[in-house]
Amino acid sequence: MPRFPFDSLSQLQAELDRFFGKPLVNFGLSGASVYPLVNVFTDEKGMVVRAEVPGIPADQLSVHVEAGQLTISGERPAPTPADGSLHRRERQFGRFSRTLQLPPDIDPEQVTAECRHGVLTVHLGRHAAAQPRQISVRAA
Repeated sequence: MPRFPFDSLSQLQAELDRFFGKPLVNFGLSGASVYPLVNVFTDEKGMVVRAEVPGIPADQLSVHVEAGQLTISGERPAPTPADGSLHRRERQFGRFSRTLQLPPDIDPEQVTAECRHGVLTVHLGRHAAAQPRQISVRAA
């Protein structure tokens, strides 16, 4: 039996706050539950994907393009406190993988990736036939 009449109600409210604080995280539909976070945009050469990967060395990252999908994977190392003990751990660690569907005009042979200051940038070029080209106009 609860010590105070509203203890059960208070506990229910806390559970609901925790659930709705991160909506649909358990179903994988919220950006808050995926890693790494990415920005995707196009430029004149094709598509650019920028992923936040702070603290992960470039040699621990893997970028694959296969069957119209880009997959970024790696492993975030577990935190080790320098001195003392850990009081709170909010950053996740361990293996991760993120797959993005690519448009059909992306050429898997024209992909480059670089990691600088915790940001992985993947450049995905278009097939030559899909790239815009300037047509010269001749006088008749």
